[in-house]
Amino acid sequence: MADLSDRTRTGMVVRAIRDRIDARTLTPGARLPSIRVMAETSGVARSTVVEAYDRLAGEGVIRSRPGSGFYVAAPLAPLTLDRLTTAPDREVDPLWMLRQSLGERRHELMPGCGWLPDDWLAGDALRKAMRGSARAGDASALAGYASPLGSPPLRALLARRMAEQGIEVGPDQILLTDSGTHALDLVCRFLLQPGDTVLVDDPCYFNFLALLRAHRVKMVGVRMTLTGPDVAAFAEAAATHRPRLYLTNSGVHNPTGAALCAPTAHRLLKIADAHDMVVVEDDIFADFEHTPSPRLAAFDGLQRTIRIGSFSKSLSAAVRCGHIAARGDWIDAMADLRIATSMAGSPLAANLLHAVLIDGSYRRHVEGIRTRLARATARVSHRLRAIGIMPWIEPAAGIFLWARLPDGIDAVALARRALGEGIVLAPGPVFSTGGGWRDHLRFNVAMSDDDRLYAFLRSAVSQPSPDRAA
Repeated sequence: MADLSDRTRTGMVVRAIRDRIDARTLTPGARLPSIRVMAETSGVARSTVVEAYDRLAGEGVIRSRPGSGFYVAAPLAPLTLDRLTTAPDREVDPLWMLRQSLGERRHELMPGCGWLPDDWLAGDALRKAMRGSARAGDASALAGYASPLGSPPLRALLARRMAEQGIEVGPDQILLTDSGTHALDLVCRFLLQPGDTVLVDDPCYFNFLALLRAHRVKMVGVRMTLTGPDVAAFAEAAATHRPRLYLTNSGVHNPTGAALCAPTAHRLLKIADAHDMVVVEDDIFADFEHTPSPRLAAFDGLQRTIRIGSFSKSLSAAVRCGHIAARGDWIDAMADLRIATSMAGSPLAANLLHAVLIDGSYRRHVEGIRTRLARATARVSHRLRAIGIMPWIEPAAGIFLWARLPDGIDAVALARRALGEGIVLAPGPVFSTGGGWRDHLRFNVAMSDDDRLYAFLRSAVSQPSPDRAA
């Protein structure tokens, strides 16, 4: 069915030119009729042709040469789903996982993705906040740059929220960023040089590995346990590799769902202090916890710990606003980096986020998500166990189940096979520095309650096939 915009006079002119280009009667480099001639031959107003040419130029189909006219642009390679997705034989690594999660697969089953379904998020609260911003008299929120640290009201609110987790921080120790990933990138730019070593959990969030690879550093994994990283292995890695920093999720761990315990936190910080190691704590799942678990930033007082957060998982990934909490001198230095690399943040995003957070509907929204996640976790765990896929832990909060496949089933081969069935799975090796955990998958419980998923998994684990690991 044609787009409704094609039925307007402007749309008909656009379509006529496109048809001539497709038929090769207008070839790359050919000059289009002047606006006057096109209007006369098409029987439309000149303003209609101007609008049609502007639309085609905006899409890159034609190009304007001042004083000369409009010309057909060089053809672009067609963008199809096959081109946007990764080649079948591409290595299954963190970037493979990111491409599969972010590609044009929204119509498919996404049990391996890392976010909530759209209809779980706070759409009504955001719409209300956007209407409020549109009515506000402050034009700077719609047209201006943000200050170097970002919105003062939002930073003050974030400081109060962190105090509820035992993290004492002032608004001047908080820098707003474009997202949680942008926050981590700024921290890496500030702290790391190519060739430095970074400790990560094994398994850890796969985007940690992709971003650290981009910064050309060495990554050393420390085996994760039910209460945090293995402390003995952590101490050995710190002594052997002299890492610059340790990067982790300590509140709700991704992908395992484990929570850090207080004794482990104290021991980790003592090791970090002894080896002059900075700790970076990514806490983007904080709002999914009913009761806050121990935070390294709270025990450390932000002396050598940097806390990163955002609301993309609980509110909306479309509102790109993250934050960094750290020592004041570090925040000043990272603010300079932020200005040098991206000028300033979005006042509109910050205002929207502030408006939603101070609205009581957000608190009710998050409480509802926690309840739904608890039910989904129990339901998905039961369904996985019934076919022999065993959760590593029954998490107290969060959206993930880290689960072990039956003996002999290879997670990477299974994920490749699943793509052919329209199912995006998250195999264990994409979360590991050494490609381990080949018998594990990460399941998003909010995306894993479809009968088609379990029909596929039941068939895969019960029938001998090439998916069987050697």
